[in-house]
Amino acid sequence: MAAGKFSWSANPDSSPDEPHGFFGKFANRAIHRPESTLTANASKNATLLLQNFEESGRGWFWSTDSKGLITYISASVGELLGTTTDALIGTSFTQLFQQSDAAAGHQRTLPFILKKQSKFDDLPLQAAKLGEEEVWWAVSGRPFFHSAEKFGGYRGSGADITVQRMNAKDNSRLATYDSLTGLLNRFRMSKLLDTTLSAFKNQRRACSIMLIDLDRFKLVNDTLGHPAGDALLKQVAERLIKVVGDREKIGRLGGDEFQIILQDVDDRGTLGDLADKIIKSLSHPYSVDGSRCIIGASVGIAVSPFDGQSSEDLIRNADLALYAAKGGGRGRFRFYSSELLQVAEDRRVLEEDLRDALANDQIWLAYQPVVDAKTNAVTGFEALIRWKHPERGHISPAVFIPIAEETNLIGELGEWALQKACEQAATWPGKLKVAVNVSPIQFANDLLPKTIESALSVSGLPPERLELEITEGVFLQESSDTDSMFQALKKIGVRLALDDFGTGYSSLGYLRTAPFDKIKIDQSFVRTATEPGSRDGAIIAAIVALAKALDMDTTAEGIESLDQLEMIRDLNVSHVQGFIYSQAVSNEELLERLKAGEWKITPTGPAVTRGDRHSMYRKIGVIHENHCYNVVLRNLSVSGALIEGIVNVPEGTNFVLDFGDGQLAVSTVVRSMGHQQGIEFEERLVNDGNGGLCTSRRISPYMLAAAGMPITNLPPGYYQNTDAEPRPKTLPAFATASDWKAG
Repeated sequence: MAAGKFSWSANPDSSPDEPHGFFGKFANRAIHRPESTLTANASKNATLLLQNFEESGRGWFWSTDSKGLITYISASVGELLGTTTDALIGTSFTQLFQQSDAAAGHQRTLPFILKKQSKFDDLPLQAAKLGEEEVWWAVSGRPFFHSAEKFGGYRGSGADITVQRMNAKDNSRLATYDSLTGLLNRFRMSKLLDTTLSAFKNQRRACSIMLIDLDRFKLVNDTLGHPAGDALLKQVAERLIKVVGDREKIGRLGGDEFQIILQDVDDRGTLGDLADKIIKSLSHPYSVDGSRCIIGASVGIAVSPFDGQSSEDLIRNADLALYAAKGGGRGRFRFYSSELLQVAEDRRVLEEDLRDALANDQIWLAYQPVVDAKTNAVTGFEALIRWKHPERGHISPAVFIPIAEETNLIGELGEWALQKACEQAATWPGKLKVAVNVSPIQFANDLLPKTIESALSVSGLPPERLELEITEGVFLQESSDTDSMFQALKKIGVRLALDDFGTGYSSLGYLRTAPFDKIKIDQSFVRTATEPGSRDGAIIAAIVALAKALDMDTTAEGIESLDQLEMIRDLNVSHVQGFIYSQAVSNEELLERLKAGEWKITPTGPAVTRGDRHSMYRKIGVIHENHCYNVVLRNLSVSGALIEGIVNVPEGTNFVLDFGDGQLAVSTVVRSMGHQQGIEFEERLVNDGNGGLCTSRRISPYMLAAAGMPITNLPPGYYQNTDAEPRPKTLPAFATASDWKAG
């Protein structure tokens, strides 16, 4: 009989007349018990049936001696393991199975079962197969004995359960992983966050979460279809893994929403840098089914225990921060702060008020001069939309323009601005140009050329005096429609300017095909170009050279200091906008300045670039020794601040500024001017994602509570002050402004 088929065993532990293999006892009875009803033919048929079963691949048989060495094994097992049956005879039965730590726990229990001489059924074991493909068997075995006390070995069978095992693994994965991207799903992320917060609560450790929402993703689905949207989401997941570095921290919550859990990270400088990297990575162009498309991302960040103790609170607050990020213009990140609830409500009210603002004559245009960099002569103006709210005063465009975009009011606002700018520019003397911003939503409207022709016709403004400023957002999905729109606009005779160049994706491909007349260099390059080691000056020089080669003008935005202006001139930028010349003025003031004819402006401003200062009027606390003063914060920069409210403070005094929400900044008074003090921070502040500043770290609410300070996000009595003795109190070192005035 061939190897691997039923044969007589030469094992000395067994009887020379005893056949081995599965159903050995059954065959024994057929041979040695003539009284049996089974005939020799029946025995032969049974053996053939078992052989056919082996050959079918549906199962296999095995037997061992008392030492666990193989005495019989089906040929299919040897073939699967890349060897022969003869080579397996006499080897340990356990060597048929995977022995690595990655194998299932049953592999490690098999030797114990065999040693105990216990029977076992359908034990799942992984085959010791070379290569990446896994093979799993359900193995059963029965011990047999030559006598009541003499153990003979095992006889058993095995069946391939690889398909069932993989199906179970897939089902398990579907329960915890997103089937599209392979990231953790909402259920798994929820469990991970609950487990982390529960453990970290007792260990006084921090945990941050980021909620990420893709901007303009719906446009991809609507224009390219859902299969393209799915392909894009897979690429988004790959980029997130590359930036974060650990896929087990990232989850897809559904749709275009993602979440990241960061354990033991609470430094807002670190978190802000990571959020910024994520936004930049996800905003680079994608190639989907041969189409180039561009989306963006907004990020909301919340940190436990500062922003919530439970997963529900933390997610809610991160969602509020995300909502604020999207409301602030998208493509940015926001940290949660306690004021965001009020901000969300304010935004809802503003949305309602904006719908009536045009009809109630609350919207108007201001004009910022565009100046020839060499002659200081005004060559034109950029029209800027302004909103004067009847109760809240002037509302920043950074606040209401995103609202207009989300509520589909941007088209109406844009059309009004175009008509009004043409109407007012037609009354200006000479050939001064007017620049009007065109949003991607307006650009995608087939009626835009007719709207422009109508505005020019009604106002009488020559087409060459109208300049349309278009951002790179119009190239989100390149198509023949984009080219057709450019051709239609140039046919009218208007000028086209590429706005905010360098902040998007600056494809040389569309610069080659789109008929722009001017490139506007974004102020983010100008702001840091004069700093030591900055490469932005070289980038500006490259943009100027590119524009010159393409016969385009250049305008640098945001020039505020004399050293910036000197650099811009040295780099041969042709035009300048910025406070170094003038802020935006009303049409009435513009006409007054132009009465004498040409308007030349002498540049004025600081000699060198200085850090951005944020003017404000905000009440904060200042701690000195054991006393806390209430002061007003008048301006703030990354390195210092101006406060007022206390007097007689000598230079060199150390203060701790309490900005709220656990934000404490150690500082030193460097200038003392009556009731005002200029202070310098020991540690620089960081970007809060909304154009503001915040401390890099916050004092843990656990520590503040232990110090006896009331903490809003800890339950009453959660931590008690452990000081046995009341703390000594000192007299205030300085007088308050009110005391000073009273004296």
